[in-house]
Amino acid sequence: MTRAGEDRERADLRSPDTTEGDAPPRFPALRRLLTPRRGISNIEKTAAGLLLIATLAALIWANVGGGAHYTDFWNSPVLLQVGQLRLELGLRQIVNEALMTVFFFVVGLEVKKEFALGELNIWSRAVVPVLAAAAGLAVPAAVYLAFNHEGQAAHAWGVVISSDTAFVLGALAIVGPRAPGHLRVFLLALAVVDDIGALAVIAIFYTDQVRAIPLVIAAMALVLIAVVRFVRVGQGPAYLVLSVVTWAALYASGVQPTLAGVAIALLIPVFAPRRAQVERTAELGRAFRQSPNPAYARAAARGLRDSLSVNDRLYSAYYPYVSFIILPIFALANAGVALSPRVLERAVASPVTWGIVCGLVAGKLIGITAMTGLVRALRIGKLAPGLTAGRVAGGAALSGIGFTISLFIIDLAITDPALQAEARIGVLAASAIAFVFGLVVFRVLDRIRPPGQMSMFLVRRVDPQRDHIRGPIDAPLTIVEYGDFECPFCSRATGSVDEVVSHFGEEVRYIWRHLPLVRFHKHALDAARASEAASLQNAFFEYSHLLFANQDRLEPDDLLSYAQQAGLDVNRFETDLMSPRTIARVSDDAIDAETMDVHGTPTFFLQGRRHIGPWDSRTLIRELTAARRSLADSGPPRSAGGAPLAD
Repeated sequence: MTRAGEDRERADLRSPDTTEGDAPPRFPALRRLLTPRRGISNIEKTAAGLLLIATLAALIWANVGGGAHYTDFWNSPVLLQVGQLRLELGLRQIVNEALMTVFFFVVGLEVKKEFALGELNIWSRAVVPVLAAAAGLAVPAAVYLAFNHEGQAAHAWGVVISSDTAFVLGALAIVGPRAPGHLRVFLLALAVVDDIGALAVIAIFYTDQVRAIPLVIAAMALVLIAVVRFVRVGQGPAYLVLSVVTWAALYASGVQPTLAGVAIALLIPVFAPRRAQVERTAELGRAFRQSPNPAYARAAARGLRDSLSVNDRLYSAYYPYVSFIILPIFALANAGVALSPRVLERAVASPVTWGIVCGLVAGKLIGITAMTGLVRALRIGKLAPGLTAGRVAGGAALSGIGFTISLFIIDLAITDPALQAEARIGVLAASAIAFVFGLVVFRVLDRIRPPGQMSMFLVRRVDPQRDHIRGPIDAPLTIVEYGDFECPFCSRATGSVDEVVSHFGEEVRYIWRHLPLVRFHKHALDAARASEAASLQNAFFEYSHLLFANQDRLEPDDLLSYAQQAGLDVNRFETDLMSPRTIARVSDDAIDAETMDVHGTPTFFLQGRRHIGPWDSRTLIRELTAARRSLADSGPPRSAGGAPLAD
């Protein structure tokens, strides 16, 4: 890379808040509000925005001309008849029981992947959000039942159990920490368990009458769906036909038909991309390039498709439609409430409204925060690095935004239109209050500990059980580097580190952590995961040396050849390369770096404090020498591993 190219790379890694010159930015409050939160995708932010627009549109529509047009439109009957088979549904019913099946299907795909390959695959990482989500289901329901003891009102306790993932992530993008890091992952894990609990509640408590024969047909269709994975051709049409049969059978049985979406999704296979299949597809692509013909084109297309799991393909295909079309339509069909003075007056005095508001706002906050604290106190599980009790409380406050499933359950649990209106007002009010409450929590945290302080200290202390340490574990001097195996600066920095280690000998320990800059280095992520796979065979630094020595050759075949050179079990190495444990290790380091506002490599922390300036060996030796003198003057206790985050 040329010097100009290196300078451009460095410039591109600056913080998005960097401004030229000394003049302060105009409208700083507005800039802070609009600054995108790293880790929140544009799809999530856009989806939350569309959901909000649809909600406001429904409220306006329901309050224009007395709301008769809104009610009449969504109650309009739609008749489908084939021979003697006749199906008549209202428009709102089509939205709630047909379109929302697709929504629950996408939720089910995400649940399946999280348990198979994601955060919930590793129990030690999943136990905190799992138990916190369980408390976030139970406590709101108890709070609601404290307000409503009998009748239809009591039957609606399920309204307060679920958070709206799209709205919560959208709210986090607006009011949360600028680098949400593990908080976003924590909330996603919460949402997965939350959705499982909500779906179980719908299946058990909001299914009135069950007919046996259609239920048997649905079960048989699900068995056939599980078998489709073994069919080599026609999988798409088979999944589609059997899914329609499952939905229709559940509808006829009296079971909530939207549960078909979840049941089908849990039977869809999911796996990490298989290297052998990817390599085979690459060979077919080269063959087609050399000799373009229909046979090679079909084989290459089939190879590309088969290299990804059906779960991945369906999720990527349906998620945009759910986010941008189905959920806004659902909000438009269900959020419309006539806000006349009489209705509002009745809602203000209604135990249903107050039960929902207190259940979602207070119940979610108390349940999630208290259970998280209890799990930590009992040492059942640990919070991820940088995820403080304060951040959990802010996320718990935002979890009071209950919308999609809350409105869905209102339609199932309450038949009285007046009570439905009071319940919908409660959901809308609770969501608005939870948003403001979350904003307040995060702004208070920013005042107690300004974000700039967080960037100066390690968010995670050195952990001998986890970190890659070169040198004595208990050495008094500590260097932590966040680096990228494809970064030329990091390759040069290895020479500086070698000189520092040689100078201090047994007095220093060096720790490597990952920050793959995938925007600039297309092989960096694979190289980081490969080094973690090597570490599972106790060869991290030996393998890392090979990666730095061959920065221009980091293709998959190269990574395997380096494993062979290092004397590793190549078959085990290839399996570990895409294991959830390996993926999580690299992801954790990258999220740590993001939390500390680290976006360039190499970045060094000396004695737990961020090093600013040159990282040549003379500079590092000078600073560590000063730190050694400081340790000698102050004596124990020392804190070389990093300063803990406080709320």
